[in-house]
Amino acid sequence: MQSNEVQHVFLVGAKSLGTYGGYETFINKLTEYHQNNERIKYHVACKANGDGCMDPNNTEGAEIISDREFIYHNAHCFSIHIPQKLGPAQAIYYDIAALKECCRIIREQKLPHPIVYIMACRIGPFAKHFYKKIHKLGGKVYLNPDGHEWMRAKWSAPIRKYWKISEQMMVKWSDLDICDSVNIEKYIHKCYDGKGIKGQNPKTTFIAYGAETRKSNLADDDPKLLGWYKEKGLSPKEYYLVVGRFVPENNYETMIKEFMKSNSKKDFAIITNVNDKFLEELENKLHFKSDSRIKFVGTVYDQELLMKIRENAYGYFHGHEVGGTNPSLLEALGSTDLNLLLDVGFNKEVAQGSAIYWNKNEGNLAGLIDKADLMSDDEIITMGEKAKKRIKDAYSWQYICDRYAEVFLK
Repeated sequence: MQSNEVQHVFLVGAKSLGTYGGYETFINKLTEYHQNNERIKYHVACKANGDGCMDPNNTEGAEIISDREFIYHNAHCFSIHIPQKLGPAQAIYYDIAALKECCRIIREQKLPHPIVYIMACRIGPFAKHFYKKIHKLGGKVYLNPDGHEWMRAKWSAPIRKYWKISEQMMVKWSDLDICDSVNIEKYIHKCYDGKGIKGQNPKTTFIAYGAETRKSNLADDDPKLLGWYKEKGLSPKEYYLVVGRFVPENNYETMIKEFMKSNSKKDFAIITNVNDKFLEELENKLHFKSDSRIKFVGTVYDQELLMKIRENAYGYFHGHEVGGTNPSLLEALGSTDLNLLLDVGFNKEVAQGSAIYWNKNEGNLAGLIDKADLMSDDEIITMGEKAKKRIKDAYSWQYICDRYAEVFLK
């Protein structure tokens, strides 16, 4: 690639450029930090309708080109309409339709050596087809394999089997796997070495997910913050917090059960999109509604408010055990001083010595909560300084986006 050439990069797999989830936030930050980079031009697939779609008409800074295209952060964004009747298959349809559109744009605009970067392993049975098509157009296929989607408890056995096979096929038919966790990179080689194209080993690199290291813009006496605390019955530094998807593999059952066993006088605030079926299952098992400290407080989409709620938490619980570098963990380490994490490789890789760890053995977390309640202010401040340094050194968005620029411009 010549030093004055523009590298066209197509991003496929996120719903939009926004804050709906990990990939959406990642693309938002990548395009924001690279918007003035004259050597990289991004083309981003976005959902035109349905859950998590982006309305450019209501997005500050978006420049409308047509009813299907707009510019945001200097990235060329194209909308994909999805039939809602498809149900869970929408995600597969979306990725396939987005890749078809990528190929059309590359062909019609005669773009040289494009990179098509696919996020998550949803379309394995079609991977070979698009790999060959993109290569025929002079391009390369990069993949972010995400975490262990096939291990998630929410999927039935046949769907888990599909995810595993899909992952295997997508790793095989890609030119580079960009893993957001060292543990995921090790897993890819352990499972798929010798199973790539022509029996070759998959080519991988590690680039983590990013996080903010700044403080929230909200003041301690901001009416929005005080109103939220009053509505939820909470007080600053008098609650433990968890933020995340309400799914079994995030270990809500263990965290709630152990908190109920603890002697803590603080509250346990749970920010999540409640799944009524799972909530009913937990209530039947734990009877947590009888414990006034356990508070399901709904969702918070205002990012400055959420950051402030994290900063004001006494401690943060993280129970994720499936996946790579988890965005909510990075955000907690960047904001909350005291972090209590499930002792698994992914979490230890990220936090290292800046957090304390618990396991799922009976009484382990409850005992840790009681010890945490007795920690001095100085001990907690020291933990917070370590956590923020860890984020700044290895996970700041500037650092992550610089690494991506290196990979794309090789």
